[in-house]
Amino acid sequence: MGPGPHNLVSFAGIFVLMGAAWLLSADRRTVNWRAVLWGTALQLLLALFIFVVPAGAKVFLFINDAVVKVLDSASAGTRFVFGRLALPPGTRGEGGEESLGFILAFQGLPSIIFFSGLMSALYYAGVMPRLIRFFARIFTRTLRISGAESLSVSSNIFVGVEANMTILPHLPAMTRSEFCTVLSAGMATTASNVLALYVFLLQRQFPSIAGHLVSASILSAVSAVVVSKLIFPETETPATLGVDVSPQYGKESSLMEAIVKGANEGAKMIVGIVALLLAFLGIVALADLVLGAVGSRVNLVTGLAVDWSLKGLLGYLFYPFTLVIGVPVSDALEVSRLIGERTILTEVKAYQDLAAALAAGVIRSPRSAVIAAYALCGFAHVASLAIFVGGTAALVPGRTKDLSAVGPRALAAATLACLMTAAVAGTFYTGSSVLFGK
Repeated sequence: MGPGPHNLVSFAGIFVLMGAAWLLSADRRTVNWRAVLWGTALQLLLALFIFVVPAGAKVFLFINDAVVKVLDSASAGTRFVFGRLALPPGTRGEGGEESLGFILAFQGLPSIIFFSGLMSALYYAGVMPRLIRFFARIFTRTLRISGAESLSVSSNIFVGVEANMTILPHLPAMTRSEFCTVLSAGMATTASNVLALYVFLLQRQFPSIAGHLVSASILSAVSAVVVSKLIFPETETPATLGVDVSPQYGKESSLMEAIVKGANEGAKMIVGIVALLLAFLGIVALADLVLGAVGSRVNLVTGLAVDWSLKGLLGYLFYPFTLVIGVPVSDALEVSRLIGERTILTEVKAYQDLAAALAAGVIRSPRSAVIAAYALCGFAHVASLAIFVGGTAALVPGRTKDLSAVGPRALAAATLACLMTAAVAGTFYTGSSVLFGK
């Protein structure tokens, strides 16, 4: 099955989302249209190479297979430490023992420690700095944004809030528009170590998910620049405008030290994720209890059948956007609810529920599954806003006021950027392509 009407809807959706960002703009008269138009073109060219050009498809499949094999290697450590608890659903251990079912704490989260150690090793070996500089040069020269912005954006393709450490010397002099781009890129992309968790959650229902998540993080980095420059245009002159900036990071004394440090950082991240899930799931459950009590009376009086949970209410809010990015009507409400859930409960819970929806047949269309996977791939949620603003403010305390003022716009930009990336994926979706197989 080749391209159809939904592909055109997704393509048009890219520009509808840009229009929504422009309506939210802090200054509609000073938009850097070069960054917007070149960024959009760069996204489409990258997606064209990945999804249509045969060589790009081969690269995509190679990355997907490599990530899956590395993830399989990571499971060796978890099975040794946790035994039967670490066995994925439907599998048996070497001694014939059956899995106890899916347990996030023992099966998904430990992969973060492995990937954190691996990424630290790649940083020590010089692989990651070269990749980051490669993308940074592309962004600086094509989009004409500052070198510091480009470096932070390209770093966020691979890491999380720690990406801002690479531009530490430039943070004090950054403009508010630069801050918006930096924060937006951080929340629109995802860290490679957490990406392993998403792969674990979805691989059974979506075998090619690893490659899609890698491409989503790259595409979202570009869309974050496009949307942030629409929402918060540059009105000043950045100190590193058009200048290539080298990443700043401390190199460990040995490979072993790098791995140990990375593993420890991964362990800290797991604690943070668990704390967020425990806190937000509890708070949202309490809010849903109150809203449900009030909403049930409203439904009784009015005869409506409104879902008064936070997930449901946000689902209604995102429903038009879900249609715009090319999700079929039959799945649009469920996908919009997942996007709403990501906004308040993090992408981890949203991906977990996406996997459950695919397994149960609640989401039937492969197209919907692909677009949802791209739309959810990012840290665009309320908890992340606090993490990125607080983390960056800790590096440059004198700019806390500016960061706090820019933060809400950056979250809006990141959310629209993830939706734009999903629209780009929907533009090139074809049911006959092996890349989009469920």
